[in-house]
Amino acid sequence: MKRRTFVKNSSIALTASILPIPSFRMNVKKKYKMGLQAFTIRDAMAKDLLGSLKTVKSLGYQDLELYGFDADKVAYYGYAAADFKKVLDDLGLSSSSCHYGFSDYIKAPKEALEIFVDKCITGAHALSHSYITWPWMALEQRTLNTFERLPDMLNRIGEQVNKAGLEFAYHNHGFEFDMYGETTGFDMILNGTDSKLVKIQLDLYWAVHSAKRTPQEIIALAPERFVMWHIKDMDKLTRDYSELGNGSIDYSKMIPSLDTSGLEFYYLEQGGNFANHSIQSITDSAEFFKQNLKQYL
Repeated sequence: MKRRTFVKNSSIALTASILPIPSFRMNVKKKYKMGLQAFTIRDAMAKDLLGSLKTVKSLGYQDLELYGFDADKVAYYGYAAADFKKVLDDLGLSSSSCHYGFSDYIKAPKEALEIFVDKCITGAHALSHSYITWPWMALEQRTLNTFERLPDMLNRIGEQVNKAGLEFAYHNHGFEFDMYGETTGFDMILNGTDSKLVKIQLDLYWAVHSAKRTPQEIIALAPERFVMWHIKDMDKLTRDYSELGNGSIDYSKMIPSLDTSGLEFYYLEQGGNFANHSIQSITDSAEFFKQNLKQYL
């Protein structure tokens, strides 16, 4: 090799060695806490709150989604918000979300809704929640008129919540998948709300039970918006709730097929129809999850 060529090549190599290395997005595995929607054990918690929470912790659950917020007292389960946070801290549990009673304000004046949202925000901050979640609508509220008005209401709540440094999400059941002409209530929510203000907590059971699309197809509509899941099984005969592994939904196959790019939290849940009782239900579901879905722990 000629000296001139050698020097030229050496200079190029030296220059390349000191240039910044291009950054590539690493496909890093997300870490999740095994979550429980506390409504599942509402009967046990009503009888023995602390004992029930200790059992939850012993079963491997780490994170709770709460329910039953007392807006007048800004309290949870009879404890002021800050005091209940200490209860959770002492047990080594966290709480990332709570279901708040927004449906009571569907026809209320805007000012009344804003006051309620402020109380939810105060409670959520005290509990170190990430999300404030809309969970439910009463039977008489499930109308086309409601779904036409709902996106604006959700956007307003989301804006108020976001300004407070928190996130807002809507939780589905089955009725959102009912058809209204050529669309569904769920599509009206998804298409009519600001993606930055309103996220989705997808109940996988209800998606399988009632939607005309698969959970995979639903999440594919806007993966970044599906930030939370509810996970419960479906009885093979009645299609009612059931413990994980005891029903017709093969979560060991379904969950790995879902887009998790937006997923932050999931919660095992069972609203009723327990094979034995609620504590045995969360025991069986936790065991199934730990055995079959270890990658989500």
